Amino acid sequence: MSKISVIEVKTTDQLKQFVRFPMDLYKNNPYYVPSFINDEISIWNPAENPAMQYSEAKQFLAFKDTTIVGRIAVMINHKEERELGIRKVRFGWIDFIDDREVSKALIDTVIAYAKEKSIKKIEGPMGFTNLDKAGMLTMGFDKLATMIGIYNHKYYPEHLENLGLTKEKEWVEFELQFPEVLPDKIHKFNELISQKYKLKVLNFKSKEEIIEYVDPMFDLLDETYKHLSTYTPISAEQRKTYKEKYFKLINKDYIVCVADDENQLVAFAITMPSYSTALQKSGGKLLPFGWWHFLQAGRKNDRANFYLIGIHPDYQRRGVTSIIFKEIWKIFRKKGVKYLETNPELEENKSVQLLWQDYNPVNHKRRRTYSLDIV
Repeated sequence: MSKISVIEVKTTDQLKQFVRFPMDLYKNNPYYVPSFINDEISIWNPAENPAMQYSEAKQFLAFKDTTIVGRIAVMINHKEERELGIRKVRFGWIDFIDDREVSKALIDTVIAYAKEKSIKKIEGPMGFTNLDKAGMLTMGFDKLATMIGIYNHKYYPEHLENLGLTKEKEWVEFELQFPEVLPDKIHKFNELISQKYKLKVLNFKSKEEIIEYVDPMFDLLDETYKHLSTYTPISAEQRKTYKEKYFKLINKDYIVCVADDENQLVAFAITMPSYSTALQKSGGKLLPFGWWHFLQAGRKNDRANFYLIGIHPDYQRRGVTSIIFKEIWKIFRKKGVKYLETNPELEENKSVQLLWQDYNPVNHKRRRTYSLDIV
């Protein structure tokens, strides 16, 4: 019987192997969507990932003889520890073949790291921060993945549960089919809310016009989610990085911003055409021809993904979401989009899930993080 060995990633070539392993593992899987290879590599560079400035991390590869059979990363977010008093080892980027010896070797590596740091809890899969991908898929294995969701084989959660890990947090995702026509009552309600609170929808003629609202969007994110026990504010360095990393992908036509009569942003929502198929065709690369698939996906697409929403607490119960969704409906009608897939929402976050209630949402995916208390 071949022995499983786990080694720490130390070289550039090993890091490339770490990033490419899931692409080999899911090579013939029609639902897996690769990440951008260069982005995945840059995550581990402190100069490009601000979270690395207040975190420590290691990556590992599992081998059976000379063949890579698994990978995993461990992280400690010291900002989370300082500001929230949460002390744990996060694990993520976990992938493995259907071999219990491999999954055990990977989790044993996380446990050993936690013991080395005198930490009593591990949790994953998750990234460095709240804005990173999190949650192992437990339902929806036959659904196309999105850019913001982790995809994994059905046997993954079975392996972790067999190793004694238990559910920590659970997320739900929904698919919505937008109606051909909006009921008159929605139009009337939107007009009433807009007049009552003196709200207006901002129209952007170019992507550059959005730039002055990016920081207010981050401010609204902080205001919207600060009540969640695990939320840490987005740092200035993170804001800068997210602008540089994602702004090039944003389509101005898919952004909805609502402002008051003083032009102050009170709500926003970001949707994007689904780039899942484009990523599959490009193999996670924009060059030499990947950009063409993304261009086509942006021009003609009947599917979209919901990425972010922020609503100032003063307006969260005043019907502003109705304005946002009417605008999204108008955008989708113009673009030929029929289906919208939401981002993962915590199962207990019912207030956010209420946003979709008028559009017959179908819960088509579930995911969770697993944790283990170390004795």
